[in-house]
Amino acid sequence: MGLTLDFLALSPYAGELARGLVTTVVLTVVTTLSGLMLAIVVAYLKVHAATWVRRILGGYVELTRNTPFIVQLFFIFFGLPAFGIKIDAITAAFLAMTLNLAAYTAEILRAGIEATGRGQLEAARTLGMSKLQSYRHVVLVPAFARIYPALTSQCIIVMLGSAVVSQISVFDLTFAANFIQSRNFRSFEAYLLVTLVYLLLAVGMRQLFLLVGRRLFAFRQGGLA
Repeated sequence: MGLTLDFLALSPYAGELARGLVTTVVLTVVTTLSGLMLAIVVAYLKVHAATWVRRILGGYVELTRNTPFIVQLFFIFFGLPAFGIKIDAITAAFLAMTLNLAAYTAEILRAGIEATGRGQLEAARTLGMSKLQSYRHVVLVPAFARIYPALTSQCIIVMLGSAVVSQISVFDLTFAANFIQSRNFRSFEAYLLVTLVYLLLAVGMRQLFLLVGRRLFAFRQGGLA
């Protein structure tokens, strides 16, 4: 029995698809920004903080990197209420995605930070830069330039992994596909369309990151080719 495609059957659910797309994009943008900011703090502390702080942060990074994202999400949404911490589904999704991205990015960024020679910092201080200015211009910016391709891939992975948040009823793209196929039983069309949307988002993110990287790190010739 042949398969007859009917994408017009999805048209009554354009609103649901648009809602899911907006949720996925907002989740990706917000968690990328918050995850990067947290990663900068974690990476700095893992290099410069006291031993006990480095061990705690090392435990957080290893726990996050070696457990499934869906388990982390379920722990935040279903597990934390056992301690009296109740949060809604979208907040749990933001928190889980932020912590996940920060753990992976902090480890990538730490390697970039440690690649900066101590002599460069001493030279910056000799030129009159404050400790914060030295860290920002001599350590952080070059470190981001070194790890930018890996960082780009990690952010795209987080966007694609956001599909998991549909399991706690966040109305993202995957939830929209599940909703549509449960109403009109056009599973192939619904999931094919959403697959293409995810593909376009991933390609678009990569091109956007490449454009931003070329502007931010123009001083590194060929670094973002």
